[in-house]
Amino acid sequence: MRFHSLPGSKRYPGNAGEYGIVLDRYNKVLDDLFTGQEVYLVTCDWSDRLEPDVRPDDHAHWHPGARYWTSVRTDPTETDPEFVSYTHLFVSQFSWRHGAVDDLLRAVADDATAGVMIADLSFERIHHPYDGGMDVLLPSAAERDAFMHQYAGWLSAHPEGF
Repeated sequence: MRFHSLPGSKRYPGNAGEYGIVLDRYNKVLDDLFTGQEVYLVTCDWSDRLEPDVRPDDHAHWHPGARYWTSVRTDPTETDPEFVSYTHLFVSQFSWRHGAVDDLLRAVADDATAGVMIADLSFERIHHPYDGGMDVLLPSAAERDAFMHQYAGWLSAHPEGF
């Protein structure tokens, strides 16, 4: 399901009050998903090479202890070598606590970074923040429906939920 991070489906925060709303919404959902649990924090970079162009410590500003995990071809159907690109994933593990990744979430809200996921260790519950909101994947329809009810005011008014 998709939740918006600001009232009225506003995409980008424009002042300190709106940044507070964005971080509050991200953290409320993250707390409901992960309080008292170990989580994975996954970030990514992109390049035209199979191996990442960055050192794993380049991700330490987002999450200390991040290590290179894997790379995947961004578009496996692309045949022109000039346009082949790869997504490089970096991961760290830590005990979730409220506000633990606020700097990263603020960068996501500003569209300064993308491709972030926070997941439980089984990858059954995934929080994917993006500029303008967050996608939440849950293992059952019952859990999804409970979240949708709890955060109904944050859902999109679009008929398809976008």
